[in-house]
Amino acid sequence: MPGERATDAESAAVAMAVTEATAPTSRSQPGGGGGLALEARGLTLSWDGGAHVVAEDVSLALRPGEVACLVGKSGCGKTTILHALSGLARPLAGKVLLHGEDVTGVPGRVSYMLQKDLLLPNRRILDNVCLPLTIAGTPRAEARERALPLFERFGLAGAEGLWPSELSGGMRQRAAFLRTYLMGNDVALLDEPFSALDALTRVDLRSWYCDMATELGIASLVITHDVDEAVTMASRVYVLRGDPRSGVPSRVVAELAVPRPASGTSAAEFALTRDFLDCKRELLSLI
Repeated sequence: MPGERATDAESAAVAMAVTEATAPTSRSQPGGGGGLALEARGLTLSWDGGAHVVAEDVSLALRPGEVACLVGKSGCGKTTILHALSGLARPLAGKVLLHGEDVTGVPGRVSYMLQKDLLLPNRRILDNVCLPLTIAGTPRAEARERALPLFERFGLAGAEGLWPSELSGGMRQRAAFLRTYLMGNDVALLDEPFSALDALTRVDLRSWYCDMATELGIASLVITHDVDEAVTMASRVYVLRGDPRSGVPSRVVAELAVPRPASGTSAAEFALTRDFLDCKRELLSLI
């Protein structure tokens, strides 16, 4: 099989486990909740069932169709918060609401994309992106029918029959985004999705993802420790600060509204504006 690596078996196991846990049978639909797509209220979280508190009193909200970021230093508990928001872990206290419905500890209601693309090396790209559908019980032929029309929209036209090892890093990540979309939810949690890419590819994919998420109506919470990435992508940024390994649980210490660039302004042009630099300076002072 082309391009298998030493970590492929481990990556495949993780991909299968997370996809199975977060792949529902139908797309989550908006309900109540005061117009919020996803809300965390007063979450207290631990790594080991309570003996070691990672984060406490974490509250945040995600509006339908928006891209927001959660920024903090490595090791401060950002991924642990995503686990709670996705239902893969139950908080010690607090609750998670999806369109106003309490979904605390319930997996499969939001889509979750891990930091690595975790494409299965022994499946072609079409069958990789269909994984959430087939795990949910959709026949393979029907899953392919649903996925194929999306390849062009996700910038993957012509890659359907290729192996993961035949794609560039950016194309692999696009395939991972499509797989996440096919999990069938209108809320997506993304754990540092651009960190493994080169700088130029990161810039392109950030802009592409924001446009695509807006077009498809996907509310997205993106974890990052890259302040430039947060200001470039998000309409709002939550700042997480603490040092759980030293016994200081992390908390959300700020919520910043990020001014969006004027229509037609490129990411590179926006990065040179006073709005961008002022927001970046404020974020750096808070982390």
